[in-house]
Amino acid sequence: MTNTLDRLAPPRGSQDLMSSGPVDIERVADLVGQLLAAIGEDPGREGLSETPVRVAAWWRSFFSPEPSATPTCFTEQHLSDQLVVIGGMSVWSLCEHHLLPMNLDVAVGYVPDDEVMGLSKFGRIAQRCAGRLQVQERFTQQVADEIAVVIGSTDLAVAVRGTHLCMSARGVRMEAARTTTLKAGGRFKSDPVLSQQFLTLATARWRAA
Repeated sequence: MTNTLDRLAPPRGSQDLMSSGPVDIERVADLVGQLLAAIGEDPGREGLSETPVRVAAWWRSFFSPEPSATPTCFTEQHLSDQLVVIGGMSVWSLCEHHLLPMNLDVAVGYVPDDEVMGLSKFGRIAQRCAGRLQVQERFTQQVADEIAVVIGSTDLAVAVRGTHLCMSARGVRMEAARTTTLKAGGRFKSDPVLSQQFLTLATARWRAA
């Protein structure tokens, strides 16, 4: 579990963590066909003949998310030092260790100062960070870093609860296992009351599930 925001700028080399180029859909389809043959299947049989193309199309879609607009902030006076929590943002990513899906439930809290960030932008940032090979810990850091740049402050916290198929469908096969990560900075690090308020609101949905 991590708990500090060290700077507003994205970490050095963060762009290298994204897909380095367009997906070669024809080669991916060919490799999927080879994989099917290697596990004893007939890639040409009914039911599998179109599978390589479908899988390749999914990989291209996963690594080519729709471009999102620049996050927008709106001037808003008299905020009265409010805590804003955005939760229920569920995104899918791929574990880079096993290439298996992981579902990440994201909650973000921040204390706006004369400006509020457009609510849909939080979800778009989470989707963009998820659309690559990932680990949950790094995903949490990247979401926090991007939001900190947009709002111009480290007064924010990001909590993520992950369901990982690499743990529930392989290995120990513990279907109920969940992984929680937290990245907090600024006042969320120094003010225990604010931190507890965020955690209470952010995890309410998780406790009810």
